[in-house]
Amino acid sequence: MEIKTIKTKIFKLSENLEDFMEHYLSSLKEGSILVVTSKIVALAEGRVADGTNPLIKKKIIEAESDFVLPTKHVYLTIKDGMVMANAGVDESNADGKIILLPRDSFKVAARLREYFRTKNKLNNLGVIITDSRCLPLRAGITGVALGYAGFRGLKDYRGERDIFKRPFKFSRVNVVDSLAAAAVVCMGEGNERLPLAIIAQAPVVFSNKVDKRELKINIQDDMYGPIFKFSGRTKGWRG
Repeated sequence: MEIKTIKTKIFKLSENLEDFMEHYLSSLKEGSILVVTSKIVALAEGRVADGTNPLIKKKIIEAESDFVLPTKHVYLTIKDGMVMANAGVDESNADGKIILLPRDSFKVAARLREYFRTKNKLNNLGVIITDSRCLPLRAGITGVALGYAGFRGLKDYRGERDIFKRPFKFSRVNVVDSLAAAAVVCMGEGNERLPLAIIAQAPVVFSNKVDKRELKINIQDDMYGPIFKFSGRTKGWRG
């Protein structure tokens, strides 16, 4: 597998996303996966707010969240079935503002896939919209997929056998978040200005349809479920 990052100019608020990307993507090869940071998607959608007033920021986080739990440094939240800090509201590289997450990253991924697949006359093309997350009890952040299109996000080993012929009962591999994490390592989190990347030779199964629910786990079955079930403030969230 190979990851190629693409250096760009600074993306401006309300700039056209496809035009911006097309300027830096001269050609895409069959079987590529295009990785796009969610920040430029959100900027294209105008998803910004004033970051100077803490009360306004707090209200935005609460409005964007299905679950809110104040912690020492951030609000621990659940949004769109994912655990994240501050509902994804971010102040880094925002020029004094705060940037919210895109409205629907799956919809954007599908739109970009169709646009660049048609333009480059490709059969198989994947798209991932990425963000960053902290993992419980682990320092640092890692990349994660907010939305994707063109391939299956999950590889299911259940029913297969391991090297000693023992059947798998629970094992599934989160392919799309693994790819997002690898790409984000290369794209960086600071002033690198690498909002785009192309993954070649990724071990994926391409598909024209994506199940947006395939990565989600019901709170009753999730190992972290008890933390969210009995803590904080929810708005009817059930996983």
